[in-house]
Amino acid sequence: MRNKYLFATLFLFCTVFGFAQRQQKKIAGAYDTYKTECMGVEGDGSQTLKCWGSGKNRFDAVEQAKKNAVKDVLFTGILNGRDECNKKPVIFEVNAREKYEDYFNAFFADGGAYKTFVTMKDESLGPKITKDKKKNGSEVTEGVIVRVLRADLKKKMIEDKIIQP
Repeated sequence: MRNKYLFATLFLFCTVFGFAQRQQKKIAGAYDTYKTECMGVEGDGSQTLKCWGSGKNRFDAVEQAKKNAVKDVLFTGILNGRDECNKKPVIFEVNAREKYEDYFNAFFADGGAYKTFVTMKDESLGPKITKDKKKNGSEVTEGVIVRVLRADLKKKMIEDKIIQP
């Protein structure tokens, strides 16, 4: 009798644990594919990144990917990909995006100043929209190779008194 309870408990535990592990892998796998990753660093302090963006069409998705690349360099740092990228964000201040909300809303607006710090031209890779494309209903997600001018971006944040030198 005791063995039956032990066996039933063990069976239930393994079933629940196995199901939880399977669900966790699915979620983690889907999320990882959309993280910005380092492809390389240039001598001028710029970083070549593969980033992702979503929009109602290809153009909107590519523009969103460019914004996401600059946001990651500014606020998050580049944690995936090659180790040579600067993993630290340009802005260390906690909640800087909220503190300087008006500034960053204008900075990241369509046609905003962020565009001067990101380009799709890279000497080693050439202008590139990768073949990574996903469609979810009416939304398109594009993977894009861009170059973010990190040194110039940091200089701009110092000039605008967002960070200290």
